[in-house]
Amino acid sequence: MTLRIGLVYDLRAVHRGTGLSEEDLAEFDSEETIAAIDGALQELGHQTERIGHGRDLCRRLVAGDRWDLVFNLAEGMAGRSREAQVPALLELFAVPYTFSDPLTCAATLDKAVAKRLVAAVGVATAPSVLVRDAADLAAVDLTYPLFAKPVAEGTGKGIDAQSRIATPAALGPVVERLLARYRQPVLVEGYLSGREFTTSILGTGTGARVLGTLEVCLHADAPHGDYTFDVKEQSEVYVDYPLLMEETLRRPVEELALAAYRAVECRDAGRVDVRLDGQGTPCFLEINPLPGLHPTHSDLPMTATAHGMTYRDLIAAIVAGACARQGISHGG
Repeated sequence: MTLRIGLVYDLRAVHRGTGLSEEDLAEFDSEETIAAIDGALQELGHQTERIGHGRDLCRRLVAGDRWDLVFNLAEGMAGRSREAQVPALLELFAVPYTFSDPLTCAATLDKAVAKRLVAAVGVATAPSVLVRDAADLAAVDLTYPLFAKPVAEGTGKGIDAQSRIATPAALGPVVERLLARYRQPVLVEGYLSGREFTTSILGTGTGARVLGTLEVCLHADAPHGDYTFDVKEQSEVYVDYPLLMEETLRRPVEELALAAYRAVECRDAGRVDVRLDGQGTPCFLEINPLPGLHPTHSDLPMTATAHGMTYRDLIAAIVAGACARQGISHGG
């Protein structure tokens, strides 16, 4: 069955020139990504329509426009619930859509909430303290080194050369700078000194399955020793992403990722970031219920490609999963 599928997304080019910095734009998609998804959907036999961002969607819904399915990539503009805005609108107007619901999107963008949810089902994660203002610094009683980042940002925003904190004297200045810059609480965690991985998952609930895991390997000449915003933005230059093939390590990393994915009730597809502690134990870092879908730059498509899955088949799997859980007949 051919579906009429609307695409909702935040495009960097549309928001550029509105006073936002390049860092502010970092989570938004490129025209290349939207064109790739649009093309794959059309190759699968569907009719597509580029709706635009959340406010464009609002106008169209109020005007009475509807679609068989909305392929949702919208990150939203502001607030820790910004990724939940488009899913909430679509549910208000009873329009089916891909990926996670408003509750999951809001809970996972807030890293402290996500950590509490996965810890409740036994998933290991670094000890942490949420600092809402300078007075909360006195409650930080963790073993150094520590790591500090804004609690509700993605794409490495707010993570830089000062994020790893070696001494108590350095903690206050770093946290206070982040509080002032991002106007949100700062998550201070015990630093995980081991290897870093990202695990891609397809499906929903008990039907969710691991697609594969990439290791994040920084080059020796990377500007920082951690996976910072600058390093992520120049990942083609400074990072390699080999498949994790070591069975004795891959199994516990992927079991943890799948448990976290199910704990926060992600749907259709997502990505879980994992890092080893000093003893080699996998620990949950964060989870992305709206994974990037650039064909060659984003981790989920890169993982699919490494496992012999074409980009078109990846998009088909996401659509099929969304249709199956909502009782929609589809082709492709």
